[in-house]
Amino acid sequence: MASSAIASNSTSFINQKDVGLSAFSSQPSFLIQNSRRRISKKIVSVMAPQQSERKPSTTGSVKNAMTMTEKIFARASEKPQLSPGENVWVNVDILMTHDVCGPGSIGIFKREFGQNAKVWDREKIVIIPDHYIFTTDERANRNVDILRDFCNEQNIKYFYDIKDLGNFKANPDYKGVCHVALAQEGHCRPGEVLLGTDSHTCTAGAFGQFATGIGNTDAGFVLGAGKLLLKVPPTLRFVMDGEMPNYLLAKDLILQIIGEISVSGATYKSMEFVGSTVESLTMEERMTLCNMVVEAGGKNGIVPADSTTHKYLADKTSLPYEPVYSDDRARFLSEYRFDVSKLEPLVAKPHSPDNRALARECKDVKIDRVYIGSCTGGKTEDFLAAAEVFLASGKKVKVPTFLVPATQKVWMDVYSLPVPGSGGKTCSQIFEEAGCDTPASPSCGACLGGPKDTYARMNEAQASFDVYIVFFLLVCVSTTNRNFPGRMGHKEGQIYLASPYTAAASALTGFVTDPREFLQ
Repeated sequence: MASSAIASNSTSFINQKDVGLSAFSSQPSFLIQNSRRRISKKIVSVMAPQQSERKPSTTGSVKNAMTMTEKIFARASEKPQLSPGENVWVNVDILMTHDVCGPGSIGIFKREFGQNAKVWDREKIVIIPDHYIFTTDERANRNVDILRDFCNEQNIKYFYDIKDLGNFKANPDYKGVCHVALAQEGHCRPGEVLLGTDSHTCTAGAFGQFATGIGNTDAGFVLGAGKLLLKVPPTLRFVMDGEMPNYLLAKDLILQIIGEISVSGATYKSMEFVGSTVESLTMEERMTLCNMVVEAGGKNGIVPADSTTHKYLADKTSLPYEPVYSDDRARFLSEYRFDVSKLEPLVAKPHSPDNRALARECKDVKIDRVYIGSCTGGKTEDFLAAAEVFLASGKKVKVPTFLVPATQKVWMDVYSLPVPGSGGKTCSQIFEEAGCDTPASPSCGACLGGPKDTYARMNEAQASFDVYIVFFLLVCVSTTNRNFPGRMGHKEGQIYLASPYTAAASALTGFVTDPREFLQ
C-alpha cells in the first residue's frame, strides 16, 4: 500500500490522495486514505532572520510560493506573481506546427496579418511534416507543399522538409514524428514555453518546460504576434516512489494514473510528476509520462529538470536556459502518491484510455496485430524494450507485428544499436528473427488512421480460423496513445493500449499477454 505520509508542513494541498496499487480491481476506482480537505492561507509576506549574505531568490520578487508551471507563466508574462485562474499574455519561446494543422494556421496568419506579413521570429518557429507523409493522397501531399512554400517565403530556419517520398533517407532534413524530433533537435529547454498545433505537444514537459497543444486560430495569431493569452492552470502533483520493476515501463505508470483520475480528471490542470521513481526515469521515459497527460484532460505535464535533463541536452542545444522548480510551500490542487514497486503491467481496453485493466486479466483476448510506434511508443528505448522481450522468448510472433520508428534517428538506432545481452545483435536483427514486419519509414503512421494507404492502418478485419469456426478480428495491441473508435482506421477496430513490453509479449502469443511471462 502506498505511504500515507504527506509533508503538510511544507506544501499546501486542497486535496490529498493516497492510491493503493496492489490487487486493484479492473474498475477505475479510488482507494483513498487519510484524505481530507484543507484550505491553505496565502502567504502575504515572508519574514526571514537577518543574514550576513542574502542568496538570490529562485522566483524573483514574489510574495507567494508558486508551482513550476506558475513560475514559467510568470516569467513568460513578465509578472512577479501569478495564481491559478489568472489570464495573462504569455511570450512564446517555440511554436511548432506540422502538415495537418500548418496549412490552416498559415491561412489564418495571412488572413489576419496580411498576405505579405512576416512572422514574429523565423528562428522560433519549427515546422515538421510527420502525419500524412508516405501516401499517394494528393491532398495530404499538397499540405506539405503549402508548408514548403511558406517556409521559403518566410525563410523559416527550422523546416524539416521531405521531397522524396520513395526513400526517406534521401531527405537529410526530414525527421519524423514532431514531438520526438523536437527533443532530438534541441528545441526543448527547461523553463521555456513551447506551443504546438498538436495535442501531444505536452510531451516536451518532460524537460521541465510548459508545453501544450493549441488550435489553428491560436497558432495563426502566435505566428504574427509571438504571444498568446493563456489561463494559469492549477496543478495536480503525482508523487511516484519505489523501485521500478523490470517488467514495467513509463507507459504503465501513465495508464495507472489515467485509470485513477479518468480522462477528465485533469481537465485544464497541470500534472507535475515527482518522486524517486520519476527521477530514475530516462528522458525518453519521462517523455512517455508527459505525452499522455492530455488523455486525462491535462493542460500540460511537467517533470523537474535534473542532471538527466542536462546531460540529454548537452549536445543538442547551445542556447542558455534556466530551470524552475516548485516552491516548498506551493499550493497544489491535489496530490496523489504511488508505490510503483507494487504496480503490475497494464492495458487500456477499448474504447477509452481510462478503461484500465491488468494485462493478465485480458489473457483470453485474441488479437490480430501489434503496432509499435508513435510519439508515445516509437522512440529508441521503446524498440529496445520490445527487442528485449523477443530476445528473451526466442520465439516467433503469431500475429503481424508492425514497427514504425518515430524519427529518422530512431530508425537508424534500430539498425545500429546493439541490444543489451544479445551478443551484439541489433533491434532490427532480433525483429527479423522474431518474424516482425520490416521497420517502416518514420512517421506518425497508423496511430491516427490517416489515408487508406497508410502503412499498418486498420482497414479490414482479418480472418482467424479456430477448428471449424472462422473469426473476423480487428483487434490491435498498440503502444500508441488513444483507442477511440476509428482512431487507427476502421471504426470497429478494437485497440488495447499497452507498453512496448506488453505489446511484444502479446505479439508472441496472439493474445493480450503480461510481459512477465517472458521477462521473469
